Amino acid sequence: MKIWVDADACPVAIKEILYRAAERTRTHLTLVANQYLRVPDSEFIFVLVVEPELDAADEKIVKISAEGDLVITSDIPLAAEVVRKGAVALSPRGELYSAENIGSILNMRDFMNTLRSSDIETNGPGALTPSDCNNFANHLNHILNE
Repeated sequence: MKIWVDADACPVAIKEILYRAAERTRTHLTLVANQYLRVPDSEFIFVLVVEPELDAADEKIVKISAEGDLVITSDIPLAAEVVRKGAVALSPRGELYSAENIGSILNMRDFMNTLRSSDIETNGPGALTPSDCNNFANHLNHILNE
């Protein structure tokens, strides 16, 4: 298993959890971003810089991820694409995306987009909390130890 991170929007606290997990489990971790990111010096942690175009990181992750890989993203369409390929997707808040739930999550995302485009105010997600980080770490550990 390799871990691919949609890194441009990934919170620093989640990246730190990922760095420690990659070292502990000796798992290849690649942060995909449209600019260089500073990461710990490690034989398991890499940065892949893509073009600055919109969705370039997402497209690259879809192209290079494989069945059984883990993708960290809060981007629902990206999660849907990699789940269809047989990868596992996990949000920075610890929400596990699966073949069983990705359809309803996509539908809810589209519904919320429709509301926003109709000038109906919706509240986006709140700030990342310690509980979110703990939930993420627990799911990550479970996935890596399967």
